[in-house]
Amino acid sequence: MNTQTIFISDLHLSADVPQLNALFFQSLQDWRGKIDALYILGDFFDVWVGDDDDGPFIQSIKAALADFAQATPVFVQHGNRDFLLGEKFAAESGIRLLPEQFVAELYGKPYLLVHGDELCSDDVAYQQFRAQSRNPMWQAAVLMKPLAERRILAGQIRMMSETKKNAEGKSEISDATEAGVQALLGKYAGQNIEVLIHGHTHRPAVHTHEIDGRTLTRYVLQDWEGETGGYLSVHADGRIETALLHA
Repeated sequence: MNTQTIFISDLHLSADVPQLNALFFQSLQDWRGKIDALYILGDFFDVWVGDDDDGPFIQSIKAALADFAQATPVFVQHGNRDFLLGEKFAAESGIRLLPEQFVAELYGKPYLLVHGDELCSDDVAYQQFRAQSRNPMWQAAVLMKPLAERRILAGQIRMMSETKKNAEGKSEISDATEAGVQALLGKYAGQNIEVLIHGHTHRPAVHTHEIDGRTLTRYVLQDWEGETGGYLSVHADGRIETALLHA
């Protein structure tokens, strides 16, 4: 009997990071049929230009997920790099796409899951882009463009993101804020949410917040980079643990 659920995020997989790809494939082999579910909370891919982008790298990911999903369910949220992931990809890889905010009922307790970018409320410019990029009409217009043009656009967006990250470093503006956390949790008043799990910020840590007289614990997932990844596991007995993975 399986007694744990695993959470990962910010793998930023692409054909350019073979070591991380190998680490992900190995992790799937290690977890297959041995855990209750796998949740990927956004930025699974470094970039996603549409479900019609179907090169060898993407085919290998879909095949690995489809095999894994035969034994263990996989749930995926969109991130700020792969918000165009669609139902075609989901069907071909055997995964289930989740809404950007989702309450998972695990072992009798609710866990609030988000990618985490909506929590960075001080980054006004990014929040404006986020609102635009999540608009279904904007997404439909982008997906109507030729695949080659979308690849160029994605490269430009990624370059802008990397330039901004290098210029700011790990500045406060790119981190979750108390206001952002409170605004999110205000939507779930009365649901007895005690745990929030997210990625995005690349600042793995554990934080506590006071919400309506209750203490909420916020877990920030490990990002995957170089030869190192990480995960968080929720156990049936209520324990929450984190661990690193190495290629």
